[in-house]
Amino acid sequence: MPQFDFGYWPGQIFWLLITFGVLYTLLTTWLLPRVRGTLDAREDRIAGDIGEARRLRDLAETDAKIAEAEMVEARARSHRTATESKAKSAAEAAQRQALLEAELGEKLAKAEVRIRATRDEAMGHVRSIAEDTAKTIVEKLTGLAVSDADGMTA
Repeated sequence: MPQFDFGYWPGQIFWLLITFGVLYTLLTTWLLPRVRGTLDAREDRIAGDIGEARRLRDLAETDAKIAEAEMVEARARSHRTATESKAKSAAEAAQRQALLEAELGEKLAKAEVRIRATRDEAMGHVRSIAEDTAKTIVEKLTGLAVSDADGMTA
C-alpha cells in the first residue's frame, strides 16, 4: 500500500496542502459567504415575519376589544330600547283599557236604564195581565163572562 510507504508521503502531503488550500479558499471566499448570506436573509425574514405576526396579533386584540365594547354598547342599547318599548306598550295598553272600560261602563249604564225602564213598564202591565188572566180563568171555570165593571178592581 503506497499510503503507508514513507517515500510517497512528501508528495501526498504536498497535494494534501494544495487541495486543502484550494478548498479552504473556495469555501471561505465563495461557498460559505453565500450560505451565511442565505442564513442571514432567512433569519431576517423570520424575524420580520415574527414582528409582523406580533403587530397583527396586537391589532387583532385591539379590534377584538373594540368589537367587544361595541357588542356591550349594542346590548345595552337593545335592552334600553326593549325596556322603552315595553313601557310604551304598557302605557298604550293601559290607555286603551281605560277607554274600553269607560265605554263599557257607559254601555252598561245605558243598558241598566233600559232594563229598569222595561222592568217598570212590564210591572205596570202586570196588573192588567193579572186581571185579564183572572177573567179568563173565571170564564173557563164558570162559563160566565166577566165584564170590566164586574172585574176585580182594587
